[in-house]
Amino acid sequence: MLTHIVLFKLKEPTPENIAAAREKLESMAGKVSMLRQLEVGVDVVRSERSCDVALYTKFDSLADLQAYQVDPYHGGEVAPYMR
Repeated sequence: MLTHIVLFKLKEPTPENIAAAREKLESMAGKVSMLRQLEVGVDVVRSERSCDVALYTKFDSLADLQAYQVDPYHGGEVAPYMR
């Protein structure tokens, strides 16, 4: 099992933008077959050092993580939105 964690600082961290980012990340569940676990968290501390959104995913192998990076839904929908 391989764990992949990504932290995001949004350009405009409004409550609406944070909710939209969370929804977009959570939309991968059931659409990206190699994901074994997916969790999305949002910052509640709101300090200068905090990130706005955290993505926590698990994969069976490094090959699955690499396939996830080029998956059409992740690469075509989610990654561009989060950039």
